[in-house]
Amino acid sequence: MWFRLYSIDEAPTRRLERPCCFRTTSLVVIVSVCLVPMSPGLEMVVVLTYVNHEQPTTLSSKKKRKHTALKEPRKPKLHHRPPAPTMKLAGLKSLDSAHDDSIWALTWVPPTGTRPALLLTGSLDETVRLWRTGENGDELVQERTNKEHFLGVVSVAAHPSGVLAASASLDSFVRVFDVDTNGTVAKLEGAPSEVWQLQFDPKGTMLAVAGGSSASVKLWDTTTWQLYGTLSIPRPESSKPGNKVASKKFVLSIAWSPDGKRIACGSMDGTISVFDVARTKFLHHLEGHFMPVRSLAYSPIDRRLLFSASDDAHVHMYDADGKSLVGAMSGHASWVLSVDPSPDGAAIATGSSDHTVKLWDLNMRAAIQTMSNHKDQVWGVAFRPHSASGVRGGRLASVSDDKSLSLYDYS
Repeated sequence: MWFRLYSIDEAPTRRLERPCCFRTTSLVVIVSVCLVPMSPGLEMVVVLTYVNHEQPTTLSSKKKRKHTALKEPRKPKLHHRPPAPTMKLAGLKSLDSAHDDSIWALTWVPPTGTRPALLLTGSLDETVRLWRTGENGDELVQERTNKEHFLGVVSVAAHPSGVLAASASLDSFVRVFDVDTNGTVAKLEGAPSEVWQLQFDPKGTMLAVAGGSSASVKLWDTTTWQLYGTLSIPRPESSKPGNKVASKKFVLSIAWSPDGKRIACGSMDGTISVFDVARTKFLHHLEGHFMPVRSLAYSPIDRRLLFSASDDAHVHMYDADGKSLVGAMSGHASWVLSVDPSPDGAAIATGSSDHTVKLWDLNMRAAIQTMSNHKDQVWGVAFRPHSASGVRGGRLASVSDDKSLSLYDYS
């Protein structure tokens, strides 16, 4: 667009000022003239000319040269392309009826000297099932079904040795069992609605259990199976002592830091609490979510970096020690129910109530791939740990309300 200023007695015979040129992509050529008062006794004519630079012109060569001379020189177009993703998922296997009811829990059991890594799933059908993935890690073969619970299974966890595993149920019991023999090692009882997610610490010396309505995390010694300690979330300062609702945080999710020194737990109100395990001391809250935090996971390569999945449809990245939100990612159309980082620390996978699994590039901080294997809410996603040697490529598994279990190649 060109702006030309003329005095009222000189226009259009002489140009007073050099034209100011601006690019435009108008589809037509429009010329308008108007009078603009500048000072007493002086008026200026403003000529506004819109020229379409994108369409071919039919001007004669003489007019075309004149027209071109008035154009602002074109600047070279710079195409800023985002870096190509360095990882991807590929579907390997899906079982439509892996359980008889919704599958809410999933984890990998590390390999031992006598067998490869296994998959462990827990369902509302009250069972825990063990799965082999074959020599190449691309199959799903049921190994065993455990029927020791009386209500739905909400969480499963594997000991880092690969020898033991644990399951938590709506019946308020935690069952610890031998993976290879299915023999019961311990049975831990909690109060109603006080047994939710559970996870072994990286060294296998303790089992942490999210305490639900108790607003706490229970720590169990894995040698004696006695209660080691309780990590209680402090009552908010603004709440009144008699206000039971305000003084309680329903704890849904937990995560151990890679060095085993910290535990983070996510609550129904959207807050995340961080504890010093050795001193059984509350350190601080992490804020940013405003709906339930369903899943938490620390980065395997950075003990300070914590990922969270929430019903507010966001995935957050926190510096858990520095008490700061370092990144927020969105892309799911509904609740984010689960999150797990890849063993190389370069990506995370999430499962959502929008029926999808997404792969996120942490350098780009964006979802780079969406898998739509499931037909209902995806309650769990889990990467196979690096220690699962002898099998080619990385693996990711997911489970859903539609009773299905899916396996993907991660590369």
